[in-house]
Amino acid sequence: MEVYVNEKELSLIEICRMTKSEIKFLAGPQSRWQEFRFTVNVLLDFIRGFRALHFAGPCVTIFGSARFKDGHPYYEKTEELAGKIAQLGFTIMTGGGPGIMEAANKGAKEVGGRSVGCNIILPHEQHENIYLDKWVNIKYFFVRKTLLIKYSYAFVVMPGGFGTLDEYFEALTLIQTKMIQEFPIVIFDTEFHKQVVAHINTMKAAGTISPTDTDLFLFTDSVDEAVAYLQKNSIVKFKLQHEKPKRWLWEQR
Repeated sequence: MEVYVNEKELSLIEICRMTKSEIKFLAGPQSRWQEFRFTVNVLLDFIRGFRALHFAGPCVTIFGSARFKDGHPYYEKTEELAGKIAQLGFTIMTGGGPGIMEAANKGAKEVGGRSVGCNIILPHEQHENIYLDKWVNIKYFFVRKTLLIKYSYAFVVMPGGFGTLDEYFEALTLIQTKMIQEFPIVIFDTEFHKQVVAHINTMKAAGTISPTDTDLFLFTDSVDEAVAYLQKNSIVKFKLQHEKPKRWLWEQR
């Protein structure tokens, strides 16, 4: 008598026949030496960033895609916005690469503002742009995100991809959970971001975020409104003043 089984049943039968030594889904932790080397590399990444950016701030960090070229409307709008933010006295900080990042650094440079970058080392797409006064190359994304947040008193989210949204929600989560102070966030371009904001409103309606969490950011198409919002909620709120910091440990300004 023949017995017929489907592929799923056959797979279960094969698993049941395996010995415990054959079932190995994960390789487990790395060796202690590998873990130690990784920890040291992360520490060195942080130290490199701290030394390079110690005299950078106060900054406004601008997030956005690396893929929009000079002449694109998003590029030009970022350039305009960054220039006006720089005129408030802020250092413009970006991921240091091309696209929106380049536009932001260029906008600051053109009005005589200070422009810095925290560049991620990637095999493609990312290289430091020519408008940076100072930059640092970082190996790990999580180190880079920490540095971008550490020196910033405000954040601007321009059109971008996965990385831009990752950086935005990282900053927003830290503010929401009060791990950092309530720094202002501007989401720029209502058409591009309308589905993102719609989903945030969906989360609010479902109760997964607080009703007041949508007060943590401004959703706008206006450069002037964005600049006024940043000025009120950063310079005025935190009483920022210009001063010349003292230099030690041979860091370069």
